Amino acid sequence: MPIIRANTGIITQINVFTVPEGGQEALIAYLGEAANVASDVPGWLSVSLHKSLDGTRVVNYAQCEDMEAMGRVFQLLNTAGMIDGNKAYGEASPGLYEVVFTLER
Repeated sequence: MPIIRANTGIITQINVFTVPEGGQEALIAYLGEAANVASDVPGWLSVSLHKSLDGTRVVNYAQCEDMEAMGRVFQLLNTAGMIDGNKAYGEASPGLYEVVFTLER
């Protein structure tokens, strides 16, 4: 389960993929496979996949305990060819983030 609390030190990768028409489900399946591979890495916390209602985007929201764990995840997925492999499904716009503010009802 994602942890969305400010100032925890948790690192979140948010990757927005633009996909061709009809391409969401194939990318979601691929990213699900990558998540299963990454889930064994020490410090890995969660992955949440989101699809846009207009069918043009998929968002991968992945969390690790810290930058070192995120580095281990990237290394494993890169070695397995899974980072380059996602390019076949759409255009990625990744970034690393930390939560600095939340407000809940």
